[in-house]
Amino acid sequence: MIYGYIRVSTDKQTVENQRFEIQRYAKKSKLVVNEWIEETISGTINPNKRNLGKLLSKTQKNDIIICSELSRLGRNMFMIMSILNILMERGVIIYAVKEHYKLGDDISSKVLAFAFSISAEIERSLISQRTTEALRRKKAEGVILGRPKGRRNTVCKLSGCEDTIRQMLLEGNTKVYISQYLGVSESTLYSYIKEKKIYIY
Repeated sequence: MIYGYIRVSTDKQTVENQRFEIQRYAKKSKLVVNEWIEETISGTINPNKRNLGKLLSKTQKNDIIICSELSRLGRNMFMIMSILNILMERGVIIYAVKEHYKLGDDISSKVLAFAFSISAEIERSLISQRTTEALRRKKAEGVILGRPKGRRNTVCKLSGCEDTIRQMLLEGNTKVYISQYLGVSESTLYSYIKEKKIYIY
């Protein structure tokens, strides 16, 4: 089965350019796209909440996914790398037209995936550094980051972290990762996001 995957972030963007690139590549490679997966949604959204998640769940060994570029899969290298890992473990082949990448179960693909993993680790370090700097700045500004003494409401532990949480969400980090990084439970983070209305569209 050969899938063409297209994603745009807003209604103002057109899917036709991506479709044209994929069709041209498929024709050149003597491939026929059997099914098109299109969606208008931000790349920061978890793949499981996108049409991409449905595609990931039904792919099988030797299936092919063609996209115009890897950035269509996700907003940052973490997300892209995790998606590629899932697909490569299943024996699914991924073609990225603009980058001229073909990722499958072969040595060159694994070398390329290793390079991606290094990039993801670098990006993780940069995010960690930016978050640490943001927390340090908040502390310097007199914002109390920890839970005030004598208060049982654990949501208070995140007081002053709105910008940090929003930035980490924008960069595609999962709420599980953010809660672990900030040293709170997932339920505490969810409650705080709901209370402060920290939503990413």
